[in-house]
Formats: sequence, structure tokens, C-alpha cells
Amino acid sequence: MTTEAVETWGAGMDGGARAARGGWSRRRFVGAVTGVAAMAAVPAPARPDPEPRSGLGSGSGQVPSETAAPEAAARSGTPAGKGSGPRPLYLGTYTSVEGGGAGIGLAVYDPVTGAVTGRGTLTGVPDPSYLAVHPNGRTLYAVDERQDGGVTAVRLADRKALGTRSTGGAGPCHLSVHPGGRWLLSANYQSGSVAVHPIDGSGALGERTDLVTHSSPPPGPGQQGPHAHQFVTAPDGRHVLAVDLGTDTVYTYRLDTRTGRLTETSQAHTRPGAGPRHLTFHPGGRYAYLADEVDDTVTVCAYDPPTGRLTVGRPQSTGSGPGTNYPAQILVTADGRFAYLANRGDNSLARYAVEAGGSRLRLLDTVPVAGDFPRQIAFSPDGRLLFAANQKSSTVSVFHVDRVSGALRLAGEPFASPVAVCALPL
Repeated sequence: MTTEAVETWGAGMDGGARAARGGWSRRRFVGAVTGVAAMAAVPAPARPDPEPRSGLGSGSGQVPSETAAPEAAARSGTPAGKGSGPRPLYLGTYTSVEGGGAGIGLAVYDPVTGAVTGRGTLTGVPDPSYLAVHPNGRTLYAVDERQDGGVTAVRLADRKALGTRSTGGAGPCHLSVHPGGRWLLSANYQSGSVAVHPIDGSGALGERTDLVTHSSPPPGPGQQGPHAHQFVTAPDGRHVLAVDLGTDTVYTYRLDTRTGRLTETSQAHTRPGAGPRHLTFHPGGRYAYLADEVDDTVTVCAYDPPTGRLTVGRPQSTGSGPGTNYPAQILVTADGRFAYLANRGDNSLARYAVEAGGSRLRLLDTVPVAGDFPRQIAFSPDGRLLFAANQKSSTVSVFHVDRVSGALRLAGEPFASPVAVCALPL
């Protein structure tokens, strides 16, 4: 570990970006500090190289004219359909850590076999650790997880950067697009704040319309401040929820869709020291599932759509073994029958049966993730594949999802991708 890495390490379990250009974050620290020696000992995987990189910093960002038609279609971001051929896969990474990437990874995947093929790198976006796509599929958004945090929009048709806007905080680690397509929501981990940006008709971002810092309740055990880790819209569309690891709280806001302003309506508190990280809703809209990073649990929460109030239930097992484990992200299938949790440390994916209309999770089993430190997981649009971005092993694992049993089956060898922390299949 470098002296700089030690000096910029802050307290907490998993947090926002540190200084730009080589600064370390608590979030990347959890994925790297215990494995720095391993990272140094294992050569960084070769970058996918058949295509030239798109230099967003220089404003080029054009698709090479010799690109084959099927691949160009995959890049367009249009919805998948039968016989659509290769589909686009975008990969988030850190660009300012040893062995990290040079920008947003470009790849395609076979929706039937799950095989992934690299297609180069979209450069010019620093530390793009989390990605999201506009509901119309035409614009990609990335956080710039640095001390001076930002969010960047990229038009997918020609990979042209549409500009970067400040999030008003440090270490943005998550973003999402409001279902109406007019607002981008982002969470600043290091600052413990959430931001809103308008989205215009071209997909570009306007100046920030609101920024709210979580000032109460006080930080939980072992935390020195608030750490906003996620900012999402509830299924009812009327409320947006911010998960804060530092204050052990999920904040509910009402978003004014005319002005982009936030009004807090309620708070839901986990048990002290739980360290909530990631929330996902059951498709029925009345229950949500919370991955608690610090105390290694998962919790079922009741959700009241009229008020936006979340009620936190009892914590339960992540299925991890006796070693240290940090649950990362939880997903629910579109039919609401199964849930999956990424376990970092245990390096497994836990499978749950969702029962009683969404009010109960029953642990079925865990399967090895075939990688090290699964930071993020995502379904393909048709739900037949599950992608896991493995930070320490610099790989992306792909699994077939059995529609009847929910069982996971590894789809071949994991794909090499430098410090993979986010996989976004379209």
C-alpha cells in the first residue's frame, strides 16, 4: 500500500471518493486494502483491444466507421428483442487506482450463452464507479467518484460526451434516473448528501436543482459522519429514497417533478451499526429489501406508498460463512419470486425465495461467484442472465438464471475487466 493510500484513508466501512487523481476512497479501500498485495501480485488483465478507444476528453467519441452493423445496433441502447444478436454491456471501474481501468469499459454479450466480448474503452470519464441508463436507452450516466464529485452524460448513439455537472459533494457512488426521464438522482458518499440534476430532451444534464446533506440523526457506531450510498425512486413514483450507511437511516423524500426540489417526508432507522448500503423493491411495491453492509445482514422492510414511509423489519442471514463479509447489492426478479444478494468477502451470491407476497425472504442457498469481492450485480433486461462485477479479481461473472427454480449456473469463464465495480447490461 502506498503512503498516500494510508494517509487518505478515512474512518467508516465503505465510502466516498478521496482526492482526484490517485486519491483513495473508503469505498474502494474496502475493495483494495485487504487485497493490495494480491492486486500487485496478479497482473492486470489485458484491456480489450480490437477497437480504438473513444476519447471523450478530446470530444471525439465517435463510433469507428468500420464497425459491423450488429455491433453498432448493440451500442444503440435499443431494447433487446428476439434475434437481436449481441447486446451492449458497459463496465464501471476506478481509473485512479493501481490496475484500474482507463474509463468506461465497452463490451457486448450474447443474450443466450452469456459470453462477453470486449470492445475497448470509452475514455475521458474519471473513476466511473457506477453507471445508469436513461429509460429511453439513449443516454448513459456515470458518477465521477472523486473528491470534487461529478456526474457525466454520454450519448450512446455516437459515444459523445454531453457534459459533466458537479454533484456538490465528494465521492458520488450511486446514481439513478427518475422513471419520468427528467431527473437524475445521485448520492455523495463522502459528504453524506444527495443531489438532483435536470435532464433535457437530448439527455444532457442541467445545473443541480437541489442538494440535501443528511445532518440527523447523528452517525452510527464506528462512523464519523453521514455516508449516502444510494438514491432511488420507489415503484409508486411519488417518493425517492436515500440509503445512508453512516447514519443507519433510509430517508424518504418527495421530489417535485416541476422544480427538482426535495422535501423530506420520513426516516426509517435500522438497528445501530447495521450500515445499510443498498435497497431494492419487490415489484408489488409494498415491500423492500435492505442489504446492511456493516453488520452483514439483510432486512425485509414494509413500504407504504401513500406516505413513502418505510418500516424496517428484523435482520436475517446473508448466508455467508465464518469470515468477514460485506453484503453489497440485492436484486429481485421481475416476477417477484426470487432475490439475490452479492456477498463480498464470502465471495458468493445468496439466493432467497420471496414468500408471503413479498413480506418474507427464505434463504435457499449460496453459490460461489467465481471471482473476488462482488461489488455489484445486475440482471439482463430479459432477466435470464445475472452479471456480477468482481472488484478484487478484476472480472465480471455471468450466470444463467433458471426461471422456475431461480438457481444460478455459471456461463463460462469470467470476463477480465480492470477493477470491475459495475456491470450494466442493456
